[in-house]
Amino acid sequence: MAKRRMTNLIDVSLMTCVIQKGMADTINTALLDLGVQGATVHMGVGTGVRERMGLLGVAVDVEREIISFMVPNDQVDRIFERVFIIGRLDTPGMGYLYVTPLLQAATYIPPNLADRA
Repeated sequence: MAKRRMTNLIDVSLMTCVIQKGMADTINTALLDLGVQGATVHMGVGTGVRERMGLLGVAVDVEREIISFMVPNDQVDRIFERVFIIGRLDTPGMGYLYVTPLLQAATYIPPNLADRA
C-alpha cells in the first residue's frame, strides 16, 4: 500500500467571486492565464438589491455564479485586481469579490512538484 501524503498549505487565502450568470468561463480563463488552477464554480441565487430597485428590479438576474479558489498571500492583490477588472465588478449589479484568510489548507501535491516548491 502506498504511503499517504498530505501537503499542508500555509500563507494562502480563499478568494470568492460572486458574479452574473454566464461570467464564470471568462473569469476562469483569466485565472488560468494568471496561473491559478482548481477554481470551483457553483450556482447561487442573490437577493437584496433587486427588492430595492422597484420596477427596475425585473432587469436584474437573481441567478449568480460563485467561483472559489485559493491563492498565495503574496499574489492576492494582483489577482484580486485582475478579477475585479475582468468581471466588471465596478458596474452596479455585476457582483462582488472577497478574500478570506485561511489558517490551514491541505491537498495532495505530487512529490516532484513539492520538492521544487
